[in-house]
Amino acid sequence: MKRLVPALLVALLMSGGAYAQSINVGPGGVSVDTRSPRERAIDREIREERRDRYDRHREREWRRANSRRDCRTVTTERETPRGVVRRTTRVCD
Repeated sequence: MKRLVPALLVALLMSGGAYAQSINVGPGGVSVDTRSPRERAIDREIREERRDRYDRHREREWRRANSRRDCRTVTTERETPRGVVRRTTRVCD
């Protein structure tokens, strides 16, 4: 019994610290994230909000560009040593 209590105490302390960290293995190597799950969730919400704002902006620009009737598509071809390069652009007058 004298050995069991300290072992349980150490196990509780070790698992509590591991909960607040995550280990990431990726192309840049191994990294340890010391943020809490709450902080990670907040960062994730901020990224989603930025992505939504970016998507709304892109859709607004697309609608603005497509609402004009006097647009045309211009394709230019240029020959390079590696072959023909085609560039298509949309020109609105």
